[in-house]
Amino acid sequence: MKNLRFSTIAICTVLVFSACGQKKQIAAVTEAASVVEPAVKPLVRLAKVVEEPVPQKQVYSASIESEVKNNIAPSIPARISNILVEVGDNVRTGQILVTMDATTLTQQEMQLQNLETEFHRIDELYKVGGVSKSDWENFNMQLEVARKSYLTLRENTILQSPIDGVVTNRNYDNGDLYSGQPILVVQKIVPVKLIVNVSEKYYSQVSIGDEVSVALDAYPGETFTGKVSLIYPTVDAMTHTFPVEIGVANTSRKLRPGMFARATLNFGTENRVVVPDLAIEKRAGSGDRFVYIYEDGKVSYRKVELGQRLGDRYELISGVPNGAQIVIAGQSKLSDGVEVEVGN
Repeated sequence: MKNLRFSTIAICTVLVFSACGQKKQIAAVTEAASVVEPAVKPLVRLAKVVEEPVPQKQVYSASIESEVKNNIAPSIPARISNILVEVGDNVRTGQILVTMDATTLTQQEMQLQNLETEFHRIDELYKVGGVSKSDWENFNMQLEVARKSYLTLRENTILQSPIDGVVTNRNYDNGDLYSGQPILVVQKIVPVKLIVNVSEKYYSQVSIGDEVSVALDAYPGETFTGKVSLIYPTVDAMTHTFPVEIGVANTSRKLRPGMFARATLNFGTENRVVVPDLAIEKRAGSGDRFVYIYEDGKVSYRKVELGQRLGDRYELISGVPNGAQIVIAGQSKLSDGVEVEVGN
């Protein structure tokens, strides 16, 4: 009986000490949990930005056009007798390009010769009083009408080139009946031109004679010099742009109508903030560009408007003040208002 009591007392003692040990362990864990380690600040690199003179160049896309384009065709339907040139031929002003069927012209020429003979007879009679003045005037008028009709018909039978140029299109063969489409197309390619649409904000900065640099995909690495030859006097109300015509001498004849070209216009220089391209971030879902500005240990989000790309830098139109410090590395862990640590 005494042994039983002793065993019971021993077990109880063990349980008491065990419970006390568990309480001490729980208290130690609770105390450790209450100690919060300080958050690690994102590490960033900074760069100071400053204003500098930036050439205000704008690049415009356009297609090369001929200085003059002429459709060679008669004004009346007729059968084509002979086409004397081919596509690619160079032609001169006044050169005969096409002859039409001359049957009607021959008939009209004979009628004109008869009228001229008859008028000569009537003129002699008029001089001696054999014909009244009114009859002489009426016949003279008929002769003038016949001459003009003959000349018009001749112009529509013997088709000449009105310009120095090159034949760029042929739509008929000998013997075809002309049906409205031009027989030939002749274009003047010395010089050539291109027309670009310029933002209205530059209207006062464009002048006749301004030099323009022209580049073409057909001649990589080569540039051609053009000049502003015409400034249109009105601005499109929908696009707020105005057309500018640029002439290029093209003495080498390398530039051909239809070629894709890029014209660079220089509008002087302006002081702009320039930032490294590493600083520019794109906002997901909106396409906005932004940078992080550092101030008093924190970074703040700033939306920016980009200008030209200048090698590994960007011109900023707006968004960042002169002299600001911006983040150029470590942006992935940043958000607006976050405290950061600056590294080298």
